[in-house]
Amino acid sequence: MSSSASQRCSTLSLPAESKLSAPAATATQANGAADIAVELDGVTKRFGKITALDDVSLLVRRGELITLLGPSGCGKTTLLNLVAGFLMPDSGEIAVDGQRITDVPAYRREIGIMFQNYALFPHMNVAANVGYGLRMRRVAKPEIARRVADALALIKLAGLEDRKPRQLSGGQQQRVAIARALAMDPLAMLFDEPTSALDPEMINEVLDVMTELAREGMTMMVVTHEMGFASRVAHRVIFMDQGQIVEDDKKEDFFRTPRSERAQQFLSKILHH
Repeated sequence: MSSSASQRCSTLSLPAESKLSAPAATATQANGAADIAVELDGVTKRFGKITALDDVSLLVRRGELITLLGPSGCGKTTLLNLVAGFLMPDSGEIAVDGQRITDVPAYRREIGIMFQNYALFPHMNVAANVGYGLRMRRVAKPEIARRVADALALIKLAGLEDRKPRQLSGGQQQRVAIARALAMDPLAMLFDEPTSALDPEMINEVLDVMTELAREGMTMMVVTHEMGFASRVAHRVIFMDQGQIVEDDKKEDFFRTPRSERAQQFLSKILHH
C-alpha cells in the first residue's frame, strides 16, 4: 500500500501487547477534531413515511473499530450506506477526516465498503479484480502492481493473482473483495455483514483478516451478528433500534451490563440461541 496507507494501517511501531488495546478514551471524549475519522451530526434518513435513521450523531476515532449491533431493520445498513455515499441524508451532516462530505458522491469519498456479496468480476482474475478501482482512477501501472501485491499479501492470498473467482472458495472471494477496497487506500473501512453469505467453516477466514486489519490500526465500522468477533476485537459497540442509537459503550460494558432493556433482550436472544 502507499505511504499514506501504511501510516493508517501499520503495526511496525506498536508493541505486540497493545495492538488491540482500546483507545484511551471513547470517541465522545476525543481530544480535538484531528482525532476523528468519521462523524455523523444529527443525521436523518427517510424512505417515504419510514424513518430509517432518526437524528443520529456518532464519532469514530482514527484506528477505532466499532461494531453496529441491533435487530434487522434498525438502521445499521442505512448508516453505513450514508457514510459510504450510496445514500444522501434528508438532514444532518457527515464528515470524514475533518472534511464535510454530506453531498459528495461515493466515488470521491476515501471509504472502502464490503457487502454480504463479493461483487467480483467473474471474467477477471484476482489481480485484475483487486486493481480495478485503481485502473478507473488512472493510477500508473507500476503503482497498481505494487498496491495489488501489498493488498494480497495483507490478506494472505499472494500467489493466487492469476486465479478466477470461480476457482476460489467463498472465504477467499470475500478476502479478494477486501483487498480490492484496501488497494484504494481508504481512510476507513465499512463492513456490512461480510460473513453472512459464507459457509460456517469459511467465516473465520474473513474474521481473521478483519482482526489483522484491526491490529494494523485501520478505522472500521462493522455491522455483524458475530458476537464473538464483536466482544473480542471491537473497541466500542453501537446498539441501534428503530433508527436510533440506544447504547454507545465499550465492548466490555455492553456485553457485561447492557443498560437498556432493549439491548438486554437482544443479547439474551442472540447469546442463548
